[in-house]
Amino acid sequence: LLLGVLGAPALGDPGPLEDVVIDRYYIPKICLREAQMGDFIRYHYNGTFKDGKKFDSSYDRGATVAGVVGVGRLITGMDRGLQGMCVNERRHLIVPPHLGYGSIGVAGLIPPDATLYFDVVMLDIWNKNDKLQITTLSKPERCNRTVENSDFVRYHYNGTLLDGTPFDSSYSKGSTYDTYVGTGWLIKGMDQGLLGMCAGEKRSIIIPPFLAYGEKGYGTVIPPQASLVFSVLLVDFHNPKDGVSLEHLEVPESCKRRAVTGDFVRYHYNGTLMDGTLFDSSYSRNQTYNTYIGKGYIIPGMDQGLQGVCVGEQRRVVIPPHLAYGENGAGDKIPGSAVLIFDVHVIDFHNPEDPVEIETVFRPEGCNVTTRNRDFVRYHYNCSLLDGTRLFSSHDYEKPQEVTLGANKVIEGLNSGLLDMCVGERRVLIVPPHLGHGESGARGVPGSAVLRFEVELISMEEGVPEGYLFIWHGEPPANLYEQMDLNKDGGIPADEFSTFIKTQVAEGKGRLMPSSDPEKVIADMFQNQDRNQDGKITPEELKLKSDEDKEKIHEEL
Repeated sequence: LLLGVLGAPALGDPGPLEDVVIDRYYIPKICLREAQMGDFIRYHYNGTFKDGKKFDSSYDRGATVAGVVGVGRLITGMDRGLQGMCVNERRHLIVPPHLGYGSIGVAGLIPPDATLYFDVVMLDIWNKNDKLQITTLSKPERCNRTVENSDFVRYHYNGTLLDGTPFDSSYSKGSTYDTYVGTGWLIKGMDQGLLGMCAGEKRSIIIPPFLAYGEKGYGTVIPPQASLVFSVLLVDFHNPKDGVSLEHLEVPESCKRRAVTGDFVRYHYNGTLMDGTLFDSSYSRNQTYNTYIGKGYIIPGMDQGLQGVCVGEQRRVVIPPHLAYGENGAGDKIPGSAVLIFDVHVIDFHNPEDPVEIETVFRPEGCNVTTRNRDFVRYHYNCSLLDGTRLFSSHDYEKPQEVTLGANKVIEGLNSGLLDMCVGERRVLIVPPHLGHGESGARGVPGSAVLRFEVELISMEEGVPEGYLFIWHGEPPANLYEQMDLNKDGGIPADEFSTFIKTQVAEGKGRLMPSSDPEKVIADMFQNQDRNQDGKITPEELKLKSDEDKEKIHEEL
């Protein structure tokens, strides 16, 4: 019976609680830290009596509670019930009167000897001895340089409170956050957290309140005493004292000449931001970029970066924004204050004052006769760009190329390169565009292209002066018309004229203008003399060119 009497209350009422009752009804999967005695904490709570009547709530006040746990600043039951909590953990706490407000209570709010029920969620934990927590999430394989104090950085970020509540994001604004590091423009924790980063690196930076916004918080989005978590992607950085940075990716073994100010350069390029975003490419247009260097036609960084390049060189040019497009950027592809990276392949360059460059590969011994203007030559050639791109070759045809030098039948540079050659001689000619096909180019030849010719002289025939189709080796016959009029009928038709001229050539008394078609040359001579175009030459029509030139001078006088 005694056991039954004593045991009856145990079945219906457990009696006064000795200690706080803790129900951990939600525990996050990841718990990096538990609240310890002396830690600063932030939390939300609802406080009710046993019947569910609410006596207090941080939610109703619209502000979290911040304080130090385990040092007597809270009621004892709350001090005990909060220890060991993780961020985002939720607990039900039952606090007996002697661990709450005891037999006195709180006038008008909590009656004496009241058992208190709290529903608590932990939002933040930190300690005055905490340091910045930096976790590298990803890092590029190549990292030639890291952020230092006084550098200007461009980065994206997501900012959250320690419980994951977002408060700000550069991504939502559609632009990076741009600022100097170590100059007091950022909160101390971010100033420190960005140091040592590589362009393209991602970091998680956890900043305790005393390195962030401290007791005041920031506006309505960052509460007082809030730890901040930033997920940061460093897009690029530079220092205002930076110059152009060069990386020689590939330099030809043979580099006879390097580009200088005033040279005209043709090059291909890919232009990217430091995070690898492509903003422009000459390859996509299938056309080189052509410009003078050192004259201000391009951004200063590229003007500097192309100095000293070789033909065929591949070079990486890293340009800080103050030598590129500055704070304003360019269009919608180059942001303000962006570092630019150009991977450049130099196709060719020249100077407007360049002559034809001639390299004799082979010259026969005992060469006494060389080509001159008005000579008729046959030659083989291969033509290419300086990067080796093949353009044309006479070997693709059955016969060598034929031309009368000095007759404006080939580009000026090739004509110059074919002068003073011996039969059998081989040369390499470098022809600048102003002696080639110029800015416009030609079919198959890009504008402003430097051309490379490999030429071999196959044969040559001595020419005649400009304007002549035939010249005498000595004095012409005194009775020229009578000798030309073979049938003595007083008129010279085309066949008689042709027979006479061929005879003079065969006997070595004169020579025709060299040509691959002598018959056409003779026909042109006949047409010039048959002034009334009646099919025959009369004595009055037949005139030597020297006599015609004298008449023209007389008429001009």
